[in-house]
Amino acid sequence: MVEEKIQTSSQAEQVVTFESGNEMAAMAAAQINYHIMGYFPITPSTEVAQYLDQMKARGEHDVKLIPADGEHGSAGICYGAALTGARVFNATSANGFLYMIEQLPVQSGTRFPMVMNLVTRAVSGPLDIRGDHSDLYYGLNIGWVILTARTPQAVYDMNIIALKIAEHSEVRLPVIVAYDGFFTSHQKRKVSYFKDRTVVQDFVGECPTNYPQVREPKKPVVVGAHMDGNDLLNNNYQQSEALYRAGEVFEQVTKEYALLSGREYQVLDLYNMEDADVALFLLNSAAESAKDVCDKLREKGIKAGVISPNIIRPFPTAQIRETLKNVKALLVGERADSYGANGANLTHEIKSALQDDKDNKTIVLSRVFGIGGKDFYANDAENFFSMAIDAMEKGFAEKPFDYYGHKPGKKENKLKTVIEPQHGDAYKTGLIEVTQNEDTKKLKVKIPPMRSLTTKPKRIASGHGACPGCGIFPGLELFFKGIEGDVVVLYQTGCAYVTTTGYPYNSHKQTMIHNLFQNGAATLSGTVEAFFELKRRGEIDVPEDPTFVMVTGDGGMDIGMGSAIGTALRNHKVIMLEYDNEGYMNTGSQMSYSTPLGHMTSTSGVGKAQKGKAFHHKDTPQIMAATNIPYVFTGTEAFPQDLVKKAAKAQWYAQNVGAVYGKLLITCPLNWKSEDRFGETIMKAAVESCFFPLYEIEQGETVITYNPEDKKKRVPLSEWLKYMGKTKHLLKEENKDMLEEFEHEVERRWQRLKARHDSPFL
Repeated sequence: MVEEKIQTSSQAEQVVTFESGNEMAAMAAAQINYHIMGYFPITPSTEVAQYLDQMKARGEHDVKLIPADGEHGSAGICYGAALTGARVFNATSANGFLYMIEQLPVQSGTRFPMVMNLVTRAVSGPLDIRGDHSDLYYGLNIGWVILTARTPQAVYDMNIIALKIAEHSEVRLPVIVAYDGFFTSHQKRKVSYFKDRTVVQDFVGECPTNYPQVREPKKPVVVGAHMDGNDLLNNNYQQSEALYRAGEVFEQVTKEYALLSGREYQVLDLYNMEDADVALFLLNSAAESAKDVCDKLREKGIKAGVISPNIIRPFPTAQIRETLKNVKALLVGERADSYGANGANLTHEIKSALQDDKDNKTIVLSRVFGIGGKDFYANDAENFFSMAIDAMEKGFAEKPFDYYGHKPGKKENKLKTVIEPQHGDAYKTGLIEVTQNEDTKKLKVKIPPMRSLTTKPKRIASGHGACPGCGIFPGLELFFKGIEGDVVVLYQTGCAYVTTTGYPYNSHKQTMIHNLFQNGAATLSGTVEAFFELKRRGEIDVPEDPTFVMVTGDGGMDIGMGSAIGTALRNHKVIMLEYDNEGYMNTGSQMSYSTPLGHMTSTSGVGKAQKGKAFHHKDTPQIMAATNIPYVFTGTEAFPQDLVKKAAKAQWYAQNVGAVYGKLLITCPLNWKSEDRFGETIMKAAVESCFFPLYEIEQGETVITYNPEDKKKRVPLSEWLKYMGKTKHLLKEENKDMLEEFEHEVERRWQRLKARHDSPFL
């Protein structure tokens, strides 16, 4: 069992149900009724914010959910809120945790409490979205208390315990509750939660106010003043002492919680350890899998046991030393490595604990396992026990450290090319003509009938895993019809990347690079500059330069906005192409800053307490135009000639002048809740309602390339909204005010665009 069950007369009434770890984290947060959650979606932690949003729509809590522009921003939101003494909550995973990690020592170093759920996941690269502990291990040195939870029940309980520890006067530090992504986060188990949330609120108590907070103008404070080495040493010492005291407070708080819930969490979860000769030390869900194997070994007369900590910061050194006093061999299984250290982090901390006990003779083996969510089965636990038994019998470990589950490759299984890559002349039609007017310096493009370009091969092969009706690839392929010659394409993380590059296969016929949302533009700018420098030095010799294109989408111009603006201001010769599907679709249709007002997503739900997204969408083309890059455009597959012409212009500017930004509106039938067959119809209505006007900004001057008013084709905004399930609620009478606000903003932006079209000085 994860937690020791006790019976007391003071237990509060609880409800039994079946829920996942993410659901229970959200349940605890809602019952506590935190003031603020600054969040940014990343799999597999995203559901926590989604569940809280659903509860918010139903009016079940008052937590202010603030969607950040990225995890670094979410950490800043949370820190800023914590400074006021507000109760603050967050959830993240993997590279999102690393992206915010710069901020996290600031919060612990200035001693402001909060609770963050770390739903553990493999840190890329290469990208893997399933669970290991490589993200958690990066957090061992940030000064936060770290609790671990093996089951959904433990996730709920630890989230309640965590806040009380964080706010304790002897601690006052932020706390992480770590649980395994997809193992604990998504698997439903039998759980109990308090029926009345006032029980939870009474247990955690009132927010403490007896430390400096940024909340009262009459009591000004300074937070984070610069320190010299002497003062910083004292500060770090005090923080260190507080973290060690958190271990004592954990034991105190868990005893109090046991009286209320009937579930007691010891510092170490010990299973059959009273007389164990051999044992496994496993973190979180893997420990549960090993306990059944332990029982079977006991039936055979082998004294086997399992150890799993409920808290790893502070590290329970004394308890581990006591537990291993008579154990002959211990295998430490870790879902991450500390590269080059001959064992991962917890292995060395256990060895360090035993080093101080001169009488201890425990043989310690270390095995890295379960990387990238690789499953841990009963037979794997049996193999771990066998290794420990072998070491016990021999009196030493033949191989103290190793990986478990890796297999050498075979020459006969070497990857074979399925589709021959294409380059050069294959992508040249000679049918597209781009010329520059000597007087105006503007470009003129001639393209052939669209059917003439159908012979140009696709850049992306068939067989990718996109959803039916997905607009990404029709939009990208149409754009690439206007690009002559070779391309080097960088895909930020998102649907276009994930559905085309599942190792060992991929759908790309030309060079493809991947980097994360927040850094794609910077990465490609480094690639293009290095290419030209190598060429300048004569270290490469190519007949014609490729066109460098960054493809972003699924909200990538939120978290990646800073990188894109930096690339634009430096004016690198790249095309930044955004496919806009109006949400973070690759992580489950969460709200992005490109989501329009009132639209429903999984984090802007519709219910009695809210009516979809609460603020207007970001006008990214205008933001990028403000960087003074030579060419900005919008396009959609519903107007193919317009898009192909703009692609040809984009290539000319990227090869001859500098940076280009383009935005393609594309359909996402799955998350827009629309029919596949209406893709082009929806895109056309978006343009003709003036929600998504087609225009270009060439050398600072705006030209509307399709004006539905001039063509007598303008339609009401409702004509676009009616095709999508995510917006049909806006057409109901009770939401008339929100629809009118949306219509007003669309009209305002359209009139401003027309004014820019009429005057080159705007």
